[in-house]
Amino acid sequence: MIDRTAHAASFGAAAAAYERSRPEYPAEALSWLLPDAPEHVIDLGAGTGKLTRALVGRGFEVTAVEPSEGMREQLVHAVPQARALAGSAESLPLPDASADALLVAQAWHWVDTDRAVPEAARVLRPGGTVGLVWNDRDERRPWVAELGRLLDSAGGVPTTGVGVDGFAARPDLFGPVEHRTHEWTVAMTPAQVVELVESRSYVIVLPEPERTALLAEVRALLANHPDLADRAEVEMAYLTHSFRIPRLA
Repeated sequence: MIDRTAHAASFGAAAAAYERSRPEYPAEALSWLLPDAPEHVIDLGAGTGKLTRALVGRGFEVTAVEPSEGMREQLVHAVPQARALAGSAESLPLPDASADALLVAQAWHWVDTDRAVPEAARVLRPGGTVGLVWNDRDERRPWVAELGRLLDSAGGVPTTGVGVDGFAARPDLFGPVEHRTHEWTVAMTPAQVVELVESRSYVIVLPEPERTALLAEVRALLANHPDLADRAEVEMAYLTHSFRIPRLA
């Protein structure tokens, strides 16, 4: 049984590794999630600002909400143009009907949807948008599939789309959920791939001997797999899953 509270609270200890290794999000996904160019966007569970900087770059007013102090410190340094606030999906530190869109990247699976869905409705203006997005490794590539098997053995579980059904349960507040997938790749050094593994919550909370053994297996994969051996950079393939849900007027 996963201790969701402990896992969700673990990221502050690996905030620097998270910032260096986690991917951002493809521009096409953001354009699809925000087709109407909103004025004020909430980036909920903003982490170190991976999504926040893209939103600021599009000229939006951005409020980044992040519960972890360690992650917020990285966020403020990386994206000083955004307003950074402590808070959670279940208790947003914002007034009623104060935002045009609420985006959640790589984090909605941590929330209590019974509380978070009506809270999202509260802060959105009528006709506003919720956008949920996850980056998944594309395990159609053999070495990425092998990396996935190592992470599965360490306690990794699928998170993409978890909690999205909470919106369907509130047809009085939200319209139908739309889904789109984008394929893309990002160049990484082997050291960044190791840090990517280190930044996973279930790896952060592993007992030290198990964590050390897992990271050794990851390094061996990167050094010895025929698709990767002797390469200074590797192509990590991703499938970005985006979910768009309209706030009813």
